Amino acid sequence: MTIIAFVGSVFSPYYAWARQRGTPDPENFCGLNVALYGRGGKRWSMTERGASALKRSGEAMVVGPSALTFDGTALTIRIEEVTVPIPSRLRGVVRIEPAAMTPGPYALDEAGRHQWWPIAPAGRAIVRMERPQLAWQGKAYLDSNWGSEPLEDGFVSWDWSRAPHPDGGAVLYDMQRRQGGQKTLALLFDQQGGAAPFTPPRPAPLPTAPVWRIARAIHSEGEAKVVKTLEDTPFYARSLVKTRLAGAEVTAVHESLSLERFRSGWVKMLLPFRMPRAG
Repeated sequence: MTIIAFVGSVFSPYYAWARQRGTPDPENFCGLNVALYGRGGKRWSMTERGASALKRSGEAMVVGPSALTFDGTALTIRIEEVTVPIPSRLRGVVRIEPAAMTPGPYALDEAGRHQWWPIAPAGRAIVRMERPQLAWQGKAYLDSNWGSEPLEDGFVSWDWSRAPHPDGGAVLYDMQRRQGGQKTLALLFDQQGGAAPFTPPRPAPLPTAPVWRIARAIHSEGEAKVVKTLEDTPFYARSLVKTRLAGAEVTAVHESLSLERFRSGWVKMLLPFRMPRAG
């Protein structure tokens, strides 16, 4: 299960079209993206909403009928969404309990316009869904990205992966930046939130995504294998990858993003079918 809360949605075609006409308010392009994977098939929701549907404070974010709250120890996400392209209800509560929280963000570009904070690289998720009726507990990961310019202005592409690790969690961030060239972050996090860089192993080949042929790449101490492709879109692929990092066999959530593809007009014309707008 993947959940992303957006304010100034970086992948919104509506936001991109509005920027062509001026300087729009990012709060007018918000939403909660929920992707649920399992034996019953995939469910996806990403309804974009305007500023009137958004309320924010230091402890909470309400966007339409859904909400996120942080009580100092855990993040609670209350989901009330409708899936696309086939409408169905997504309703439930997800609680994220961090093992520990890390200090401060990492700048992804030379100018510091794009920031990434791996808030809780290790933790526990408690999922209680009413629609569909599902319940489980498992390992969790929580992070945040923000920036002061469109993502496609700062980057050509990136590959990102995170994996539970015996020490806590491992993250690889490979970026092809428009200014500053290639940059790789390889970080190992312990259960107390401490972070230590490690030397990334050699790149391991991965096949392109099967439908839209997005290139995928990862570093691995041995052979890397795609277990399952979860999302295969014109500009983005999400996959499960078996690999070896920092001396341990791990299964990573892996994401490949082509901002060159996203920049193209034909891709933006396709996105409203997966990202309807309400209000």
